[in-house]
Order: sequence, then C-alpha cells, then structure tokens
Amino acid sequence: MSARLAASILSADFSCLHEQLDQIAEGGASALHIDVMDGHFVPNLTIGPMILEAIRPHTQLACDVHLMVDRPEDYIERFAAAGADSITFHLETTYHIHRLIQHIQRLGIKAGVALNPATSVERLAYIIDTVDIILIMTVDPGFGGQSLIPATLKKVAVVHQMIKDCNPNVELAVDGGINSSTIRNVANAGADVLVVGSAAFRERNISSNLRTLRTMISP
Repeated sequence: MSARLAASILSADFSCLHEQLDQIAEGGASALHIDVMDGHFVPNLTIGPMILEAIRPHTQLACDVHLMVDRPEDYIERFAAAGADSITFHLETTYHIHRLIQHIQRLGIKAGVALNPATSVERLAYIIDTVDIILIMTVDPGFGGQSLIPATLKKVAVVHQMIKDCNPNVELAVDGGINSSTIRNVANAGADVLVVGSAAFRERNISSNLRTLRTMISP
C-alpha cells in the first residue's frame, strides 16, 4: 500500500475552512491533521475542541488530533467528544504513557505517540506493542512552513524497522517540512502517513496541490 496524505489545517484559511475541507477531500487526502498547541510545550497557540466539533459534521475524513500541549491528559475526553478518530500526544509531555494510551483507547479511538526530532527512538521499545500510531516529527514543532531536518529521515527508517519487527499494526506518520522536494524521501524511509501543511495549501490550489503530491508517492 502506498503512503497516504493527511492535510494539516494549521495552514488553512479559517475564514473559508468549510470550502477548504471540500478541496482537501477532492485532492485525495485520507485524513485531517489537527494541530493543537498550548503556547507552553510549543511557542504557539492554536485551536481547541470547539473547532473540531464545528468541522466534524462537514467532513467524512478521519480527524487526527495532534496534541502539542503540556498535560495532554486534560484534553483527551474533550477532543474525543468533539469527534476525534485518533489522538496523538508527545512522549515528552507526560510521565504515565501507558495509562494515557489506555485512556484514549478506552474511549474507542486510536492512540498515538509523537517524538520530537531529538527524542530517542529507544523510548518506543516499551510501548510499541500497545500504541496504534507513531508520529515522527521532522521539524521542531510549533510553526508551519519549516524545513525538514535531514537527520530525521534516518530516524523514520529506524522506527519503520522497529514496527516491522515488533508490531506491524502500528501506523507510522511523519510531520514537518514535507513538500515536493522531500516527500519521496520521507515515503521511501517507510512512512505510512505523510502530514502536509503549507505544501498543500500553497496559493489555495489545495486539491491540485494534494493530487500532485500524491502522484509523487504513488507506486
């Protein structure tokens, strides 16, 4: 199966978000990636569960919530109730990782863990058998439009092999600096889901941009 695209609405124009949701679907993205930032764990402040609740009736796409927040346990139930299909939190933000994974899964949705570029993959060894999604950040999180950190491609490949060896049911997602210049390298490193932001929303040609990116990773 070829890699799939998830469109990060961090780069969307919120004044016409309903229209852009339609364009994302027309472009063939498989999911919406919803970046939640609290201004503490990362130096930016974005959206809360009310936005997800507002857009949920207007899209059939899966909604993956990416919590870039301190104390992610405080947000889980609100985003689950708002319509999240999966919730991904950062390993760096909580001490009780297994408990949080179980909490998310008990709500009937997929649980994901994210790693910042400098976080060691060794931390995955004790949770890879229980988690549904692993998200590798290829930029330091907080802002869209950054350039992919080249060294993180090796990290993606290492985690891809870990998943093959330990739990092939885990979905490997990659987020940060994915565009027409980098997308093939990220897909070749083993990503199942490629999160695209500014590259998808460039010049508001969303459906066309997504289709172009999809052709670059098609078998």
